[in-house]
Amino acid sequence: MRNFLIKTLSTFFYVGFLPLIPGTFASLIGVAIFYLIGGNLRPMILLTALIIILGFAVSGEAEKMFNKKDAKYIVIDEVAGMLLSLMFLPFNIKFVIIAFVLFRLLDILKLYPANRIQELNGSIGIMGDDIVAGLYTNLIMLVVLKMGFF
Repeated sequence: MRNFLIKTLSTFFYVGFLPLIPGTFASLIGVAIFYLIGGNLRPMILLTALIIILGFAVSGEAEKMFNKKDAKYIVIDEVAGMLLSLMFLPFNIKFVIIAFVLFRLLDILKLYPANRIQELNGSIGIMGDDIVAGLYTNLIMLVVLKMGFF
């Protein structure tokens, strides 16, 4: 039962087993969650925190289960990072699309300190780089919005 829960949560209900770009699909799940919540801040904060906590709880164990550092099947980190990217943003498709593209780009580029964090073992290495990419995305989006570019 324990292994089933670890596998189910770390792959975000088996999205991680999709044959192509599972991280991108997991990020899209984050977008879908944002839309299901309807942009309501309190549920957004609570659900994002829950997914981050669960991600830290299961991703390190999943890494051991899959016997591979940051196995591609582990995608709860992308869901968490995407949710962080969308935090405090207007409920507007234009902002969501820009945040999605920016998050995926920053997740791939692994800007400092994400590149260093990713090298760490276990849950911190798995979750940390996506949390940094999500925070960078969110900060960029909020600054751009505040400056009136959109």
